[in-house]
Amino acid sequence: MEALLNEWLWQEKYWLPPGMRWRDIEVTEDEGHFPLPRDLIYTLPLAFAFIALRYVFERLIGVPLSRHLGVKDRIRIRATPIPKLETFYKQNRQPPSQSEVASLGKQCGLSQRKIQTWFRHRRNQDRPSNTKKCCEASWRFVFYLISFTAGLASLINTPWFWDHRECWRGYPKQPVAEAHYWYYILEMGFYLSLLLCVSVDVKRKDFKEQVIHHIATIFLIGFSYCANYVRVGTLVMLVHDSSDFLLESAKMFHYAGWTRTCDSLFVIFSLVFLVTRLVVFPGRVVHTTLVVSLEFFQPFFGYYFFNGLLLVLQALHIFWAYLILRMVYKFVFMGKVERDERSDEESEVDDEEEEPEEEGDECSWEQRKGTINSKLASLANNCVLNNLTNQRNINSRMPKAR
Repeated sequence: MEALLNEWLWQEKYWLPPGMRWRDIEVTEDEGHFPLPRDLIYTLPLAFAFIALRYVFERLIGVPLSRHLGVKDRIRIRATPIPKLETFYKQNRQPPSQSEVASLGKQCGLSQRKIQTWFRHRRNQDRPSNTKKCCEASWRFVFYLISFTAGLASLINTPWFWDHRECWRGYPKQPVAEAHYWYYILEMGFYLSLLLCVSVDVKRKDFKEQVIHHIATIFLIGFSYCANYVRVGTLVMLVHDSSDFLLESAKMFHYAGWTRTCDSLFVIFSLVFLVTRLVVFPGRVVHTTLVVSLEFFQPFFGYYFFNGLLLVLQALHIFWAYLILRMVYKFVFMGKVERDERSDEESEVDDEEEEPEEEGDECSWEQRKGTINSKLASLANNCVLNNLTNQRNINSRMPKAR
């Protein structure tokens, strides 16, 4: 197996600039640690460790934190167990068509309206609660905050943090510091855990884009480590972590109903995101890999592959920037952020408004009685006004008495 990998996968023309050999970049223990592909094997068990840690974190810290913030879950009606409807629902996640509703109604002996109500309640039953979404956001917030803080502390004194030409000076014979090694391993393990949990996490509006982002990030981290693009890779991870923890904190306060705090954090996140992803990332990071690197070596397969992954990330940044700017537009002209256009709207449920009967189940009887009384009063007023108007019209058509 090792011979096969060396022959097909680890060919020098894929990973090293023209004229370089694997023996040319070997370093001694005194010079430091050189990145080896076998180091990435540890990221898989680390991903499962992250999943287990997340499970414990959400239950011991996430749930109490959400209660402390005042997160409230909506009370939903559970659908009555009907085997035929349950089977259809599990096989077809989309709402049934009119013909399918009629067919199911005949099979179950129910009216079409009851069939539609059952499916609406069943879909609402599967909607994630605000507590679940807040726990997910708190877990990502903690990781991104720690990752950004530790990454910034390990990079702020490095020469390539200030001068990006230093990313390529001496390439590819560049030893990796212990802190940057763990920075890489932990980041890749975390994104692997996100990819493994994507099927059970809350599905959001940009679900496909998130999956592409996780896959591109994993390939980017793995390839950059094997090709020793570690210096540029650390900058890429730092740029991404700088705004992600702000977004997750805004989500936490959004689920808790802290509107003013959420809006303030969202504005800060928008500014940081737009500056780092649309200015710093393409202007500094992508520029140094596309242009500056050519001053030190000739292009090869790794050069094109690495820059291709960076351009995929940049395309996703533009897509998310569009959604964020829509949110900013709503915030400026409507006065508040109504929903997270970037990634906080479930895609597996419809966005239609709930029927009055369902809304009534989520409020108290006094609120419902007040709503009914106000509607009856409004209806009575309309009837009185209509009667008076009709009476005036009749009187205007009658001849005036002498």
